[in-house]
Amino acid sequence: MNIRVNQKNGENLSILGFGCMRFPTKGGGIDEPRAIAMIHDAIANGVNYFDTAYIYHGGKSESLLGQALLGGYREKVKIATKLPPFMVKTLDNAKKIFATQLQRLQTGYIDYYLLHMLTDKAGFDRLSSIGVLEWLEGLKQIGTVKNIGFSFHGSRADFEAIVKAYPWDFCQIQYNYMDENNQATKSGLQLAHSLGIPVIVMEPLRGGKLVNNLPTEVIKTFKSYDTNRSPAEWALRWVWNHPEVNVLLSGMSNEEQVADNIRIASDVVAKSFTQRELEVFDHVKKVMIERTKVPCTGCAYCMPCPAGVDIPGCFSSLNDKYLLKDKSARWKYMQTLGALSVNPANASRCKECGKCESHCPQNIAIRKELKVVVKEMEGIFYKPVVGVARKILRIK
Repeated sequence: MNIRVNQKNGENLSILGFGCMRFPTKGGGIDEPRAIAMIHDAIANGVNYFDTAYIYHGGKSESLLGQALLGGYREKVKIATKLPPFMVKTLDNAKKIFATQLQRLQTGYIDYYLLHMLTDKAGFDRLSSIGVLEWLEGLKQIGTVKNIGFSFHGSRADFEAIVKAYPWDFCQIQYNYMDENNQATKSGLQLAHSLGIPVIVMEPLRGGKLVNNLPTEVIKTFKSYDTNRSPAEWALRWVWNHPEVNVLLSGMSNEEQVADNIRIASDVVAKSFTQRELEVFDHVKKVMIERTKVPCTGCAYCMPCPAGVDIPGCFSSLNDKYLLKDKSARWKYMQTLGALSVNPANASRCKECGKCESHCPQNIAIRKELKVVVKEMEGIFYKPVVGVARKILRIK
């Protein structure tokens, strides 16, 4: 298993991290014997970073991981888990959740603790205002939390604002060959690295979308170079080719995935792609972009929008729905651009001022396309559903 050094604290981290959101299931719950055996096998083969969260598997993921790490395994690994901001209205909420997490994980400390799924700077500011960061710093001083970080799903501008707002020990972003210009983007990855902040990458396969339902031409392009590499292996190698990435998280659901990912992670080297391999990805991305609804590259020259619309994010959600046949695209759109953001950034906020269009290098009719996004991604039930969700979560 290859490792990369955490530039902040000098720890050796396996480049493959075990994402604990997609354990094998049985009878509606986690298949515990299989999941524990997979965890033990991963540890035996050098995986030492395990990423879970308070809400994964309906709250059972942390407990399963804690059980799996009994008997001497805990000391061999780093545990990363997360505080869900939408469940934290007061500092006492955060403290109770953290106490529960320690109990579930059967441990006295968390190695890597994240503010879960920040989508905008305002969300970070709210947590800071109620004392969450100060409290975590206190836990860090006594060793109960070793590293403070955040995971992110939002716009490049908000990522840059958050990553500069606090002396983070690490951050976690969605990054893959189709998200090079979406969310935190490649520039965000490079910014974090330049600030000395270790980067953990999630969704390297877009939740399996870069494995399943790919255009035939994409599959043929990959096979034209190496018939033995699967689309999953190509996607993982693309992420690991970036030296700025410390750990890649993979949500492994079966024994074959564990074995295959360990094999790849044991021989991949950063910045090792040949010119031909880079050309393969250039062609793959070209094919994918040609099949998108809106030819947005995510450059964000159209931003900031005076009305607060995350224009690249809106187009990315629409493109995902059709290009990757993503059945959860509407939910993800609602989640990242409306329901869980302090400042919603969905398409229907557009005031049609036209300022964005004068800056678009692709000459996209942005106002027209945002109306398509509203029709396809929002519909008649969007506002009432979002309203109820925000009321339940007490987001003003």
